[in-house]
Amino acid sequence: MSLDELTTDVESTYADLDDELLVSLDSQTKNELSLLSAALGPETTADLVRRAVHLLFQSTTDTGQLDFHLRQGYDVTYDEYLSGMTYEEMSGGISPSQSDDKERRYQF
Repeated sequence: MSLDELTTDVESTYADLDDELLVSLDSQTKNELSLLSAALGPETTADLVRRAVHLLFQSTTDTGQLDFHLRQGYDVTYDEYLSGMTYEEMSGGISPSQSDDKERRYQF
């Protein structure tokens, strides 16, 4: 997979979120959400869900897990996704179609 495929998948998922985001919760998750809601006092529980997604995203990015999964699934990193080009393209090196997995400098 590639940077273009990642961008397509992200845009497609983004477009589908409003239609498919009806989440059923197990009792443990309901209890934790209720406790957080009581303690933090958000306007709605949806505010807590948004915070949770931001926290998970930040944690996954900070620990390198996001880059690890993106590299495995799409052969790019989050920085490459944000810039819209691979490291090889940024440095003027070999094009992605010419790259060899053994020559990649950025590996996990």
